[in-house]
Amino acid sequence: MNPIETLGLALGAGFSSGLNLYATVATLGLLQRLGVLRLPPGLQVLSHPWVLGIAIALYLLEFFADKIPYLDTLWDAVHTFIRPPAAAILTYAAAGAAPPEWRWGAALIAGGVALTSHGAKASTRAAVNTSPEPFSNWILSFGEDLLAVWLTWMATAHPLATTIIVAALVALSIFLLYRLFRFARHALQRLFAA
Repeated sequence: MNPIETLGLALGAGFSSGLNLYATVATLGLLQRLGVLRLPPGLQVLSHPWVLGIAIALYLLEFFADKIPYLDTLWDAVHTFIRPPAAAILTYAAAGAAPPEWRWGAALIAGGVALTSHGAKASTRAAVNTSPEPFSNWILSFGEDLLAVWLTWMATAHPLATTIIVAALVALSIFLLYRLFRFARHALQRLFAA
């Protein structure tokens, strides 16, 4: 892998893993299994039937957990400790042919990007859970899943474009985190003032 491909995969897989790790792994495995693309040697194991089956089963579990308000917040809280490290491991494995400094750099970038996208997802979903209707939660969940699958494919097919897209998505995530933090801080101040 050249540095651009490594960076594109690190950013794309990192961001999509922060949204939905299991959809990312299942997408990579299915793309390899169906012959749509050839994964780097370190990731070819993702197309193994056992790995693919577990990823799809966990994706289905997350799919339904994401549709239930407050259960999705609990699910995201637990996955704060799963998604970023898994994104780093995926990227480290994908960059197997790169020099060690590129592999470690890509893994660190992927973990940080995954933590950013996961933080924005979890915060936004927690805020949406305060809404009494369920449709916004469902729409967000479907959108996250679609974005994770699309971005995973983009990272393998168009690494340079993915780098640009993920840079914009990370900026948007940071903006969302900032706005949601300010909103929560003001709400807590009003609550304690009353």
